Amino acid sequence: MIANFRKRIYGYECDLYGHLHNTNYLNILEAARSEALVDVGMPVKRLMELNWHVYINKIEVEYLKGVGVDDIIEVRSQIYDRNKLRSSWNQEIYNEAGELCFRAQIHVVHIHNGKPARVPENIWDHFKLLGE
Repeated sequence: MIANFRKRIYGYECDLYGHLHNTNYLNILEAARSEALVDVGMPVKRLMELNWHVYINKIEVEYLKGVGVDDIIEVRSQIYDRNKLRSSWNQEIYNEAGELCFRAQIHVVHIHNGKPARVPENIWDHFKLLGE
């Protein structure tokens, strides 16, 4: 499953040239991953109630085409590599014309009670949906 997240870019998110500020890409990716977890029935709040966290340990980004003020973008998120201890997300940002503007690979570690741990089946079944 590829989770889709649409968003308009506002002026306060842009640099003085009218382009989406580099740091705001990460905020948008975080929002898209959070919405993806909601889509598969395991929102961040529920993970926290179960004392599970997803910690990012590496992000690789590639800026391909500018995104500017008032653009409407779509973020497509999918887990492309996973095991019960770690997973890797592919996230791509497309403009309204369907052009790929940005891509990122986010590598995470699954944490339970403050330590890396294997995700139990009742949670894992939700994460698996994002890799199908």
